[in-house]
Amino acid sequence: MASGGSKSVALVLLTLNLVLYFIVIVIASWAMNHGIQRSGEAASVLTTPAHIFPIYFPMGNMTTGFFIIFTLIAGVVGFTTSVTGLNNIFQWNAPNLNAAAMSSLTTWALTLLAMGSATS
Repeated sequence: MASGGSKSVALVLLTLNLVLYFIVIVIASWAMNHGIQRSGEAASVLTTPAHIFPIYFPMGNMTTGFFIIFTLIAGVVGFTTSVTGLNNIFQWNAPNLNAAAMSSLTTWALTLLAMGSATS
């Protein structure tokens, strides 16, 4: 009986996680696209070290590019982990739950890396 309750809670949380990571992917993709389109005109007035990077982001500071790249990677891995986690929840056996826990831990570490880049 308790197994069914935890299964439904995990299903709701994974669905919420899937939607939130999709929103993160959309925003980070827009920012990456904006940076790529505007990098030619924005980086032309910068000094020589700024020309080394292929993408210059006209918003934020110089760490914005790393933040967006890490966020995009964390979003894609998180979205994929949520989809595979939903598959593991539907099968609901011990090896699948262990695999879901490990992939969730990896996604959490990548999300912390992206958040650490944002706060620096």
